[in-house]
Amino acid sequence: MKKIVLFAMGLVLSCTTLAQEKIETTISADFVSSYIWRGQDLGSTAIQPTLGVGYKGLSLTAWGSYGLVNKDDVKEFDLTLDYTIGGLSIGITDYWFSRMDGGDPDGRYFKYEAHGTNHVFEGYIGYDFGFASLRWFTNFAGNDGVNKNGKRAYSSYVEAAVPFKLATVDWTATAGVVPYATTSYATTGFAVTKLALRATKDIKISDTFSIPVFAEVVGNPCSQKAYLVLGLTLHP
Repeated sequence: MKKIVLFAMGLVLSCTTLAQEKIETTISADFVSSYIWRGQDLGSTAIQPTLGVGYKGLSLTAWGSYGLVNKDDVKEFDLTLDYTIGGLSIGITDYWFSRMDGGDPDGRYFKYEAHGTNHVFEGYIGYDFGFASLRWFTNFAGNDGVNKNGKRAYSSYVEAAVPFKLATVDWTATAGVVPYATTSYATTGFAVTKLALRATKDIKISDTFSIPVFAEVVGNPCSQKAYLVLGLTLHP
């Protein structure tokens, strides 16, 4: 009897360990009325798919954006390697665009030459406090912008986000700044490039399926532009 009990306990512990250590997969797609990124207008109506895998806080995510209306919209394909422990997250993103100023006019993905690539490599670090989150992003390689002296700017962006709930709707208020001059964000010094408010609501389709719909107001005080974005997310 003792052996049976020990075997059962071992089996339970093994199953618990496997459940905690399983690989998680993310599959989703956003449909947006326009592609606004960090206060910049990067295109019109688009589909933005996501595919990711995660294990013990480490994740690798592929993300893209493809215009559905304007054939001249730039295509984007990004790869992000992230590690999260508690509220702390650190990671690296490889951005690739089908065309870029000063990059490869043929839009070759596997061209990584320092002065002729359409890739931008960015590192980031952030912390989620629960009531708010803060992240710092910096370009460290690839087709980065330049500063006032015409040298690599190591373009950076800092963003704070505060989530809250109001009238059964999930809201997020966001503020983003560029700390110094760079052509990547069209700034000549410290600048506020994003002030945004997003509302998200799940639309119930059936007892087992719902679609998150979101609307976001985005203002860019630096460029004096403002946008209203509508979108929805599909996921299994």
